[in-house]
Amino acid sequence: MRKKSLDHFGELQRAVIEVVWELGEASVRQVWKRLCRNKELAYTTVLTAMQRLERAGWLKHRVEGKKHVYLPTRTRAQAGAGSVKKFVQRMFDGNALMLFRQLVEEGELSDGELEELQQLINKKREDRRK
Repeated sequence: MRKKSLDHFGELQRAVIEVVWELGEASVRQVWKRLCRNKELAYTTVLTAMQRLERAGWLKHRVEGKKHVYLPTRTRAQAGAGSVKKFVQRMFDGNALMLFRQLVEEGELSDGELEELQQLINKKREDRRK
């Protein structure tokens, strides 16, 4: 079963997975307390969001006493890579170079950011030679 992209989930579910990524693993209560710092939410609302993320394959859990501890099944980088690929396909017909041109030409990149991009390009070239 292919997992839905995080782009398909609502704001609450994305916020939940962000908290779990941040903590590494978390109980519903831990996530609920974090999210309630910014907005009042019912505990059961957070529980439902976590259960839906588990059914969708984004979280798994283990039982510790009476509580469930949830763990992510994908890293933030893995999730981001999938979203970026879909974005490039949708907006640039799969042509990543067009995206980079747009970012470099239209973006306001600092000298440090341009240097970092150059280092990434150089590393990619070195990796391809190996």
